[in-house]
Amino acid sequence: MSFKLTEKQQELKPLLSSPSRHVLFYGGSRSGKTFLCCYAIATRALRAAGSRHGIFRKTNVAVKQSIGADTFPKVMQLAYPEARYRWKEQDGVFVFDNGSEVWLSGLDDKERVDKVLGKEFVTIYENEASEISYDAHGTLSSRLAQKVPVTAGEGEFLKQKNYIDLNPTTQSHWTYKMFVQGIEPIEKRPLPREDYVYGVANPQDNAENLDPAYIAGLKLMPKAKRARFFEGTFSGDSSDALWTRAVIDNARLFIRDEGELPDFKRVVIAIDPAISSETGSNETGVIAGAIDGPGQGYVLADGSGVYKPDEWARAAIHLYHYYKADRIVAEANQGGEMVQEVIHAQNPNIPVKLVKASRGKYIRAEPVAALYARGRIRHVGEFQELEDQMCVFTSDFDRKQEGYSHKGVHAVVWCMTELFPNLIADRGRRSFEAQAVAQGDYDIFNAEEAGRRLNRQAVAGMEYEPF
Repeated sequence: MSFKLTEKQQELKPLLSSPSRHVLFYGGSRSGKTFLCCYAIATRALRAAGSRHGIFRKTNVAVKQSIGADTFPKVMQLAYPEARYRWKEQDGVFVFDNGSEVWLSGLDDKERVDKVLGKEFVTIYENEASEISYDAHGTLSSRLAQKVPVTAGEGEFLKQKNYIDLNPTTQSHWTYKMFVQGIEPIEKRPLPREDYVYGVANPQDNAENLDPAYIAGLKLMPKAKRARFFEGTFSGDSSDALWTRAVIDNARLFIRDEGELPDFKRVVIAIDPAISSETGSNETGVIAGAIDGPGQGYVLADGSGVYKPDEWARAAIHLYHYYKADRIVAEANQGGEMVQEVIHAQNPNIPVKLVKASRGKYIRAEPVAALYARGRIRHVGEFQELEDQMCVFTSDFDRKQEGYSHKGVHAVVWCMTELFPNLIADRGRRSFEAQAVAQGDYDIFNAEEAGRRLNRQAVAGMEYEPF
């Protein structure tokens, strides 16, 4: 082997070849997790002729750019420079000379997902699983069914393996429940611990391959992001937050395609703009919401992000047209006039309503949280970052201390306030006890991808590690 794994990768490597069917690597950013998983998959493809392996991520653009155009070719160049394989752009698959295939797919393209998951795989790799729902994980796991003999090295058949990696989010995420707590996330059944193993890797473990300035920058991140991307730890939800996972999960709606959505009476796009778009500044909240005839509310999409004004305007306008919305709503107190100007600069025909806040953000959010507690608002799919914000939204949240603001939550509040004006107006002058209600990817822009071809084929007779 012409390259050297880091000490941490050497430490984690035995997990990949262990008897365990499911292997999770979590930790901070750029810690070498993805490289190690791709190395294991390349080795398995060379060890078993005709084997099939799938690498999945939230979007097709992301998996092709990060894995197809970057990590996987680097692994092959360093670990197996003489191996012969080629990339088939139209199908999104690496094909080896021994007949093995490594398929890349995003989960945002229903037609492609159906095509890829019509096959059986001996390896399923869920990359950046913080963006992958538990429902999608279950579907992917059902395709881990290929039985293929080993043709190079020890063993009769290649073990079926599910590799997963992520930068950890909250302890409510399905990966934490399954691998750390050892329970099935929905029914809370104990899982066989020997079949679910995990390892941790952080940027310091990959320091030899990183610029010291990058690691220093991670240390200076706000508390929540530092815990995730530098310390690599799962965070807990606040016990006195207005929302809880259980309340959100109990009303969640999963659909196969948007044809399953009901007819909507109204659709609005809400914007809560950031004051600045500089690095480290707050995000701009951009939420699409709707209400149907019987009065059920829906969060359809979260387009929030750290944008420049023209960028969040494009995101909001895209959602406006995609969902055939009635109007865009923005807070007048927080740059609302600017929102109207920026939107109309790109499309003067879109109606924009400016709303004024007469009360604090927490007080405004309470009646919306009450609607959630009554099951009157449903999330269509999972919005991991938005829901993380919701479940730490407390009355004493200190934006300056934490280093960020709940812009996505604020946009949800404006959105639902617009869709439920009577319900919320009736409660406008009452006082509410601050308490938790526990008692009760897409990808906005189309990215053009350049095709590549790697005219190589796998080499027989090499010594491979027993992944």
